[in-house]
Amino acid sequence: MMVETDNDVLIRSATTADAAAIARVHLTSWRGAYAHVLPADYLDSLDVEDRTRQWQEILEAQRGSTLVAEADGRTLGFASYGPSRDEDAENGCLELYAIYLDPESWGRGVARDLMRTVLGDVPPQVQMTLWVLSENERAHHFYRRHGFQPDGIERIEEIAEVPVTEVRFVRAPER
Repeated sequence: MMVETDNDVLIRSATTADAAAIARVHLTSWRGAYAHVLPADYLDSLDVEDRTRQWQEILEAQRGSTLVAEADGRTLGFASYGPSRDEDAENGCLELYAIYLDPESWGRGVARDLMRTVLGDVPPQVQMTLWVLSENERAHHFYRRHGFQPDGIERIEEIAEVPVTEVRFVRAPER
């Protein structure tokens, strides 16, 4: 898959060669988005080499689909999605596993273009879910603008010994 957007961003399918760039964006985004939720020492301890290995494994195993957004030879963001991992998921339901941008790209339409590309790949009759931190109001607003709504299901995860609440959002299939 390859899509050129109106703002000169190229969105394409990721390859294993993208693992390091995805890992860099992943950690930079976490540090920017979750500084008010997670301890600074934990965020500082996140290792790009470890995350690169994780992304290499994901991309080699071809678990779901991963897209990268790039401009001027630089990776600005990525999105990853595939079959839902939720216990109560209906057959065929998809899940947006991750969508992250380098904070320098926030507010430039890159996330919108990534999301539109993901949703363009999802058949209209297919439901899609995602999990987002309850404290991440910016993300809540973004997901609502793309047709996702909270469905009332929450879970508590522990990250760096900090309990965080995640809220499930659902984009209902078109009937």
